[in-house]
Amino acid sequence: MVGSMNSILLIAPFKKLEETAREVVKSNDFKVDVVLGNLSEAVKIAKEAEEKGAEVIISRGGTYQAIKEEVKIPVVEINVNAFDILRAFKGLIGYKGPIGIVGYENVIFGIETLTEVLNLKLYKVVFTDEDKAPRQVYELASKGVKEFVGDTIGIKTVREMGLSGRLITSGKEAIISSINEAYRVLNIRRRERAKTKRFQIIMDFIHDGIIAVDSKGYITLMNKMATNIFGEDKKLIGKHVKEVIKNTKLIEVLKNGKPQLEELQKVGETVIATHRVPIIVDGKVEGAVATFQDVTKIQKLEQKIRRETYKKGLVAKYDFSDIVYKSCVMEDKIKQAQKYAALDSTVLILGETGTGKELFAHSIHNFSSRKKGPFVAINCAALPENLLESELFGYAEGAFTGARKGGKPGLFELAHTGTIFLDEIGDMPLNLQSRLLRVIQEKEVMRIGDDRVIPVDVRIIASTNKKLQQDIKEKKFRKDLYYRLNILTLKLPPLRQRIEDIPVLTDYFIDLYSKKMNKKIRGITQEAKNLLINYEYKGNVRELKSIIERIVAFIEEEYIDVKHLKTMGKEEEEGKNVIKTNLISDEISTLKTLKEIEVMAIRSALKQTNNNVSKAARLLGINRTTIWRKLKNM
Repeated sequence: MVGSMNSILLIAPFKKLEETAREVVKSNDFKVDVVLGNLSEAVKIAKEAEEKGAEVIISRGGTYQAIKEEVKIPVVEINVNAFDILRAFKGLIGYKGPIGIVGYENVIFGIETLTEVLNLKLYKVVFTDEDKAPRQVYELASKGVKEFVGDTIGIKTVREMGLSGRLITSGKEAIISSINEAYRVLNIRRRERAKTKRFQIIMDFIHDGIIAVDSKGYITLMNKMATNIFGEDKKLIGKHVKEVIKNTKLIEVLKNGKPQLEELQKVGETVIATHRVPIIVDGKVEGAVATFQDVTKIQKLEQKIRRETYKKGLVAKYDFSDIVYKSCVMEDKIKQAQKYAALDSTVLILGETGTGKELFAHSIHNFSSRKKGPFVAINCAALPENLLESELFGYAEGAFTGARKGGKPGLFELAHTGTIFLDEIGDMPLNLQSRLLRVIQEKEVMRIGDDRVIPVDVRIIASTNKKLQQDIKEKKFRKDLYYRLNILTLKLPPLRQRIEDIPVLTDYFIDLYSKKMNKKIRGITQEAKNLLINYEYKGNVRELKSIIERIVAFIEEEYIDVKHLKTMGKEEEEGKNVIKTNLISDEISTLKTLKEIEVMAIRSALKQTNNNVSKAARLLGINRTTIWRKLKNM
């Protein structure tokens, strides 16, 4: 019996070997346990030791063979050498009678060569079964053999019969050699176990399920993900793949040796994408491997990512199908933008306020190879310089008073692998223009208060309603930045240059706001449509959109008529709070200059909204920043 033990156990079939082994272990400081046990008794000891954690067993002769067949751990043999055999024949040199050689093959193998060397008359009996050994010895003794040489079981039987027997013992050299071999096997076993463990951990943490089968279709490898998909916690290795996957096609791959890639397969309520590949060695199919991806789980993960991305606002909401038009000029602009989307260069979108620059920026991103990446937009005119800088480039912890603990990533970092849209780039302060230029050139950003550069892979789309070349002359915009931005230019026409789009846009907005406001407006009269067509939209599509939204909000009739357009241009009597617009306003139409019209429109809007800039901006269909800018010059 074995108590607390080392990893190596030596089981000696006879007492002399046990004593010699203990002496060897002690003198060489080997970490080896030594016990006495022969054949069936030794097998019992070996099994118990295996259960308690022994990793290698050492033994000799028939005991070695018996143990090897009953345990799963490695068993090392104490080999019998020529010196051991010669020691056993000491005292028989010159003996003229027959000598019986009895034992298991691995002990007495080659002993007959001594016949010629020592001039002895030898009879050899090889044991194959412990129970049959006595009978074999008896048969040899009945032939007149009185001297025997052999292994433990053979000599034990001989002596029980009252005959002379000499035991082939193992010397210290053989024991040391076997222990060294056991250590070598132990180290290999541990290295292989560590390698297997690493491999299994890698396999189990791969998101794909993996199953390998041998040439007959029996499972030889299966990782955790595959087990989850097909069999929960069942032990599936060793089973035929058909028992696990009823509709498996791995058998087809084994038969024809052809891979099957990207096929969909249903397992219960789960849909999986499968790749099946044969394992071919020396031109012969020796097995196959299948990888599985849980499509259902991938879809849920994608939905989660999309939800998180939407929460952060890092998505492009529009594509080219959202652009409403009929004119050839807009069709050409869309085709041009689609060509730009296929490239990865910076795009500069030019156009008046309300022409759809942001709509095109979203569409270009969604039509590009970066469509799965984030889309980050910022209005460069909407924030003061210090706030705009921290938003664009981020800041390190402690960069300034009130800085968030841990710092904050900038929009360029958030847009990594995607697109950043810099709206109203012409209003960016000169100081930030130089930092932006560096980001474009170096493809890296540095947070405020930090000394670490962060690589970024971002496509830039910029837009402006300003004449940048004029701003360059006036030292308001950097020339080098302009040339960096102006790689691909897209100039959007104002609405007055594509009047054929006005009817389709009008119908689109009427339908849109009728549904939103639960109105039953069926359309617009031709006279009213003509009036809209002939109007000069300074706010372009955004202004037309605001006009239709206001009218839909106020009327109850089924069709928009001229009277509704005129009503929107005048204050109604009896002090009703009615929104005014410069559309068909007699007062505004008599003014001579564009600046005067802008001043009148802004003042009128502010008056109607009690100086609420946000409401006035919505009323006029322009940005709050535009009103502030205009007010400074009034």
